[in-house]
Amino acid sequence: MIDSTRYIADEIQTLKPSGIRRFFDLAQTMDQVISLGVGEPDFTTPWAVIEASYHSLEKGYTAYTANAGLLELREAISQFLDTYFNVKYDPKEEVLVTVGASQAIDVAFRTLLNPGDEVIVVEPSFVSYVPTIKLAGGVPVIVSTDEAHAFRLQKEDLLRVITPKTKAILLCSPNNPTGALLNKADLADLREVIIEHDLFVVSDEIYADLVYDESYTSIASLADMYERTLLISGFSKAFAMTGWRLGYVCGPKAIIEAMTKIHQYTIMSAPTMAQYGALEAIQHGRADVLMMKESYQQRRNYIVKALNEMGLKCHLPGGAFYVFPSIQSTGLSSEAFAEQLLLSERVAVVPGHVFGDSGEGYIRCSYAASMKQLQEAMARIERFLETLK
Repeated sequence: MIDSTRYIADEIQTLKPSGIRRFFDLAQTMDQVISLGVGEPDFTTPWAVIEASYHSLEKGYTAYTANAGLLELREAISQFLDTYFNVKYDPKEEVLVTVGASQAIDVAFRTLLNPGDEVIVVEPSFVSYVPTIKLAGGVPVIVSTDEAHAFRLQKEDLLRVITPKTKAILLCSPNNPTGALLNKADLADLREVIIEHDLFVVSDEIYADLVYDESYTSIASLADMYERTLLISGFSKAFAMTGWRLGYVCGPKAIIEAMTKIHQYTIMSAPTMAQYGALEAIQHGRADVLMMKESYQQRRNYIVKALNEMGLKCHLPGGAFYVFPSIQSTGLSSEAFAEQLLLSERVAVVPGHVFGDSGEGYIRCSYAASMKQLQEAMARIERFLETLK
């Protein structure tokens, strides 16, 4: 029998599967599990969005759209960003609709990187960032954040990892998995370094609508950052549209044109019916977003308080729907803690090490679950901690 693995590219052979999915898949085989693992809203997509998608099918809108996406949607995205984040893009030349924010990140790095170019990744970080950079021929360079600074990137730490090969930095604010928010002052400090060293910024702003205690600032809105930033976002998190797989990327005309070339050959265009749903969401769905955001904030406040009271130190995240408590007091690794918790108490969390070495000693818990589920999960975690004493 032929060993078919010898046909697989070396880079793919060494690519590790997602650590998040491993625990999620294991939990799926068990009964009565409360999952705080996968980062997905527990709300369903607002009905008006679903209806808009249905109506587009009834009207016969089933063909390809323009490669860059429906012009009406790109115009709405441009208006939305101008209204809420003080940054405006030309919808005809500076906005590209993608199959989720994930595709936008993938195409961004394939567009920007030559083999060997370095990209700074802020850890703990979402599990797809490092593999995506490697698949584009780039070299990920890690800069770690810590609990002492609420997992916010510090200017001096950024300076330490820049080399002559550094081409870009990938920022995610609010951050997955920590929920850390880079405020305007933080971004202003980083901006000085970015401009001084002529870096490009890929800014993952998928959680920008889910910020709780202060207003959101996009790094693209700061002086001299527009031309050196790709703003990436989408509809999955704020509008509870994860399965619709619709995102977008905005940036300088030349870079968006280059990204569109890759997009048109590999994807053609994002799904038409999903784009009509997204158009309804971004034009008329603000009330739904604010309702979900208020609920997430209540849950955030509850789970942070509960974790701290049971002895798992947890900072108050500024956005997204994750907490990142320390489990170092238990003496267990994050992997062992998560596995034992799942097997003994049927609560699924994600071990922090899957988000990078600096995530070791922590777990990620998503509070995109009902308050009833969160309360039961906290009771089970507290019971688990008692068995470790």
